[in-house]
Amino acid sequence: MAQPRPHGGEERQCNESVVRTERSGSSIWLDDLSRERLVSGSLAKLVEDDHVVGVTTNPTIFAKAITHGEAYDGQIGDLAARGAGAGEALRALTTFDVRWACDVLRPVYDATDGVDGRVSIEVDPRLAHDTAATIAEARAPWWLVDRPNLFIKIPAARQGLDAIVACLAEGISINVTLIFSLARYDQVMDAFLDGMEGARAAGRELSAIGSVASFFVSRVDTEVDARLDKASSARAADLRGRAAIANARLAYQHYERVFSSSRWKALQGAGARPQRPLWASTSATDPAYPDTRYVVDLVAPGVVNTMPEATLRAVADHGQVPADSVRSGYSDAQRVLDGLRAAGVDYDDVVQTLEDEGVEKFDASWARLAEQLSDPLSTARPPQTRG
Repeated sequence: MAQPRPHGGEERQCNESVVRTERSGSSIWLDDLSRERLVSGSLAKLVEDDHVVGVTTNPTIFAKAITHGEAYDGQIGDLAARGAGAGEALRALTTFDVRWACDVLRPVYDATDGVDGRVSIEVDPRLAHDTAATIAEARAPWWLVDRPNLFIKIPAARQGLDAIVACLAEGISINVTLIFSLARYDQVMDAFLDGMEGARAAGRELSAIGSVASFFVSRVDTEVDARLDKASSARAADLRGRAAIANARLAYQHYERVFSSSRWKALQGAGARPQRPLWASTSATDPAYPDTRYVVDLVAPGVVNTMPEATLRAVADHGQVPADSVRSGYSDAQRVLDGLRAAGVDYDDVVQTLEDEGVEKFDASWARLAEQLSDPLSTARPPQTRG
């Protein structure tokens, strides 16, 4: 069921396609954040006028934001005056933005009883394969941001699963990111149930703990299409551009199965809320594909679709949004995956490659940003003292 709007359900200037997406039970989140967007009021306007009800970030988004423009110069100067290193500065800059965004989204959080109005911040991806370090790293922004509508993002790499369980059991709300495979998604949902059972055993208020599972979409087509192009067969050509949607639809089928189980119902009876599927990587990178396809082809109740502003604008302008574009497509989705196997595309290798590359890309963005901050921290002019 679609959640109530914080301003009484008014549709304002929103295009009917965006309204229809919301009415389907899908939530629209923005996959972007910057100090400039906060200072200018751009985020607040998207929330007020365009039905944006959440925000996701990642190291690549922050790297682009912090290294462009002057919005961060004053805070970097303060950090330089204190002799802060790049790691401390990076945490201070990102948590400042996320705390501000949490405050912008707080009315949505309150109006939807905590379902939406969420803002995500990622743990240092360089720790993705160190469970103990990931748990410690998750606690730090949870304390620093100190907002109930925060999500801590933890990659779904195998070593991250135990960290997800531990953090949920402590009452930390989690966005599990970089999910590409159906098998990994099953493990993520199992980790969610383990964590919530741990929280229940500890006597925590389960309704206060939120979670989403970020299932990546368009990158699957990018990788699979490249392999199909090498096959150079009619069967391969027919499968081009079909893998990502099929994979995501089957993920939703897995979600329906898990969240109708007796194990889940016991937690639900204790006040827990389901871990919602979140479609990430929703921009169409191949110009041959419609720029709205990873939104309009994945509409279903209870999902989140996070998208950059360009994709949001495309959906508002010309997206044809159905009531549900997922649940009637399970059989066809399975045929697509079976066809990929017959065409010589190794699904398991595809999704493992994408998971490894995802962690590496975020790792590289984080490391590059820390390196880029070193110079301004050492050369920034300290703020003048006031008399």
